[in-house]
Amino acid sequence: NPHQVQGFVHDKGGKILATLLGKWDESIHFVKGDATAKPKGYDALSEATVLWKKNKPAQFPTRYNLTSFAITLNELTPELKEKLPPTDSRLRPDQRHLENGEYDKAFAEKLRLEQKQRQARKLQERGWQPRWFCKENEKDTYEYTGGYWEAREQGKWIDCPDIFGSGLPAALHE
Repeated sequence: NPHQVQGFVHDKGGKILATLLGKWDESIHFVKGDATAKPKGYDALSEATVLWKKNKPAQFPTRYNLTSFAITLNELTPELKEKLPPTDSRLRPDQRHLENGEYDKAFAEKLRLEQKQRQARKLQERGWQPRWFCKENEKDTYEYTGGYWEAREQGKWIDCPDIFGSGLPAALHE
């Protein structure tokens, strides 16, 4: 079955501690130990713990058939808004227009943001650096350097560009 998934949790020595299995579009389960090493005919799901299960479809589906969980991911409460950096995607004006059914405004705003992103990309080619991460030597990975959670706690996003505003971010002009 192409929807079937399986994975393992290993300790530092490589020993399998648990098996994760299920269907990516239905449910994922946890079984202690190596479920593949059990005797033939063993039903791993008989001892499994459900980690995730797909929600039932909404009684009144949204325009894009989003689940209730997916909709909450973009919810923007006043308490949350005051903690978010100006770069958080939940602040995208085009997305808000789309959610409100203002499709013409959403499209116009999307075009404006794309133009702004192209201009910012040209400025970034001069040596822009990520704010809270640094590249690890010659690897393609980045390491967190700190500062994000402290800024969030204080609600102070000094030098954090307003990427959705009307002009180019001041930090990119430097």
